[in-house]
Amino acid sequence: MSGYFTTQRHERLRELVRDFAEREVRPRIPAMESSRSVEYELSRLIARQGWIGVTIGRGYGGMGMGHLAKTIIIEELARVSGAMGAMVQASQLGVAKIVHFGSEEQKWQWLPRIAAGDCLPTIAVTEPGSGGHVLGMEATAVRDGHDYILNGRKVFVGNSHVGDLHGVVVRTGPGSRGLSAFLVEADRPGFSLGEHQPAMGLHGFSFGELIFENCRVPAANRLGNEGDGLPVAYSSSVLYGRPNLTAVALGIHQAILEETTAFASNRQRYGKPLYDVAPVKLKIGQMQSRLMTARLAAYHAAFLLDQGESCDAELMNAKLINVEMALDSARTAMEIHAASGLFTNSPVERYLRDAHHIFAPAGTSDVQLLRLGEVALGLDKGQWSQRLSDLVRLDPMPMGRIGHLPLGNLPV
Repeated sequence: MSGYFTTQRHERLRELVRDFAEREVRPRIPAMESSRSVEYELSRLIARQGWIGVTIGRGYGGMGMGHLAKTIIIEELARVSGAMGAMVQASQLGVAKIVHFGSEEQKWQWLPRIAAGDCLPTIAVTEPGSGGHVLGMEATAVRDGHDYILNGRKVFVGNSHVGDLHGVVVRTGPGSRGLSAFLVEADRPGFSLGEHQPAMGLHGFSFGELIFENCRVPAANRLGNEGDGLPVAYSSSVLYGRPNLTAVALGIHQAILEETTAFASNRQRYGKPLYDVAPVKLKIGQMQSRLMTARLAAYHAAFLLDQGESCDAELMNAKLINVEMALDSARTAMEIHAASGLFTNSPVERYLRDAHHIFAPAGTSDVQLLRLGEVALGLDKGQWSQRLSDLVRLDPMPMGRIGHLPLGNLPV
């Protein structure tokens, strides 16, 4: 589906990811759904394709293809498995903190390993008692010589149980300037995981609890300066979290439409295909319209991000539109499938459950609307896409090399 925003290179990448998803991911879905456990092996296999490094510059071993390419990767995985689309988006969220705030030493230490698929990063901000209220967090880091000692808990951490490197925002002092961010390796003494708890959807994906009990972390693992924790949390959520989750919703939405059109084509009513019933065809038309609008919003926002343009509002709007329209189409699909969609072996039942998981992270729809209202009223407090434009702008591809570079698990 080459278009205004995508190039032939994007579409070759889409074909590569789609083929992988059909061969390697789809056959595993029944087992993932029945066990509802963390899919370690598949997560590692996907990471080894190099796709976690799509926004990592080629100088650090990444693909250097930017945020639109990242959207396509997540979308195509989520089209087959929302859980594996969520796995990649959560890892990409973990990439953001290092790209935005990591020192050169930290970047050289971690980005090549992430790009190669040898390290899955996460970001951990939310706490049991504060939810989305970042300033309400209570987990602490206390300086002790050349180290910090971390104590507290983080919840709803994407890739909690497969992550190798956790980007943790904790309190080092009072107020908004009292938050700091640290890179915490998963094998550090004093770090542990809460028990994996299966959820309504996204079976195979983990979003659980991290526990810190006198966990000693070198000061060299701090991201930026003391007091940079709030920018780490907010910028990662706005510039990576929202477009990443947009892509997951988009992939689920595509799957919903494909499954429903196939169902309506194969089922007979009154001696004709089900889609020949006018209300059914109308509902399918609604789904098609929603999907086209949602994809346009998603690709436009990612394209602007790649250009280094100010696009916080577009990123908010893309997440809002994609989540709400995917949920609307999931409900429409259930109406068309009727009783056939209620059984747990029905794909649309899974899509409906998975779509609900994309609603809250990086801000619910109400949060996006509140922020968009502030934009309309001129009350927004600046744009992260503008502040960090040099770090999110697409790494230009040298002329003459585009057609000669591989798109698999080698840096491109």
